[in-house]
Amino acid sequence: MAALSAWFWNERFWLPHNVTWADLADPAPGVEYPKAGHLLAALPLALGIFIVRILFERFIASACARGLHIQPGAGRRAQPNAVLEKVFTSITKNPDSRHLDGLSKQLDWEVRKVQRWFRHRRNQDKPSTHTKFCESMWRFSFYLGIFIYGFQFLWQCPWMWDTRHCWYNYPYQVMTPGLYHYYVTELAFYWSLMFSQFTDIKRKDFLIMFIHHLATVSLISFSYANNMARVGSLVLCVHDASDFLLEAAKMANYSKYQRLCDSLFIVFSVVFFITRLIIFPVWVLNSTMFESWAIIGPYPSWWVFNVLLLLLQVMHVFWAYLIFRIAFKAIMRGKMIPLPLSRIRVGDPVFLSIFVQ
Repeated sequence: MAALSAWFWNERFWLPHNVTWADLADPAPGVEYPKAGHLLAALPLALGIFIVRILFERFIASACARGLHIQPGAGRRAQPNAVLEKVFTSITKNPDSRHLDGLSKQLDWEVRKVQRWFRHRRNQDKPSTHTKFCESMWRFSFYLGIFIYGFQFLWQCPWMWDTRHCWYNYPYQVMTPGLYHYYVTELAFYWSLMFSQFTDIKRKDFLIMFIHHLATVSLISFSYANNMARVGSLVLCVHDASDFLLEAAKMANYSKYQRLCDSLFIVFSVVFFITRLIIFPVWVLNSTMFESWAIIGPYPSWWVFNVLLLLLQVMHVFWAYLIFRIAFKAIMRGKMIPLPLSRIRVGDPVFLSIFVQ
């Protein structure tokens, strides 16, 4: 076990040349450097956030939904049928004509009745509009709150105004309480999203979302462990800037306020393009790739970090194309925001995803 730990925490991978873990182990009194063990605090905090989410959705978001005439009543349920349920759970949720004919004969039902049963059964597993509204309101509240906190914190930080401060005296950079709370809260939130996937209604994108939540947690932890938290805080803030706008547009969509939904989606799209296609590459990538090279030089974890950020930028371009395509198709149909808006998932700061079902 000790050999595995020594291999994983190899100094020549994680740290610049001529720097060792021992150099960071005994800072001056009152000075704290990031340690991987600090991130364990995110786990109980994630459980706390998960509990807060349950209470928020049940007592606050649900009341708001009912005030907007979004009722929690379930849709039409399929009548119990052991034969069809077995086919649905073990063979197919969307039977072809051959299966439909066979089931029709076996049950002595009309084919249309079998089709209707499968349609109702599929809809049974989908979250209701009330549930989706409550989920979006929770995400909106968190994203807006963490963006305001992060922006206010970074406004007072020198690396907000001169990104070279992300690399001056690296890796001997003090972990301030404000930066620590920002990082650990973001990390805990994405841990809580992983927890909640196992209690929420199962969705088609379960595996995709689980993998990308796991990737987000890994990348936030990676940047903290090698003390790239300063530039990491910029990455978090840039991504948080547009996420709450999308959730607000989704809430307007569920509430059937179409004009408000249209306006919010336009604002979201503009902010997304500015932050992901202009600010991120010009401000963040320029610092991580060129300023850091000039100040501290490359080393193995530096290469890994920059490759991941470049992959993220490629995904930004792809997601921007998807948003543009959705908006363009909607405009051509005479409606600014189509129904797939409710299925767009944007919200992870590092390995964020847009998934249109």
